[in-house]
Amino acid sequence: MSTGSFENWAGTITEIGPVYPFVGTEVIWVVLGIAFWIGWHIIQGKRETKEWEEDLKKFGGKQLPGEEYYDH
Repeated sequence: MSTGSFENWAGTITEIGPVYPFVGTEVIWVVLGIAFWIGWHIIQGKRETKEWEEDLKKFGGKQLPGEEYYDH
């Protein structure tokens, strides 16, 4: 991996230029990260709902004290 064609690190950043790989793909990575984050929350919510409904069936639909009963 090359960080540019220069011999001396001393200088201003505008002279050196970017020193990280995949320059120009930042927007794509942000969009992919946000899509992954939203997708994870959707999948996790579905899994937790399924587990919650299984637990309600297993324990006869009884709630813990102070909780509202959620029936849909």
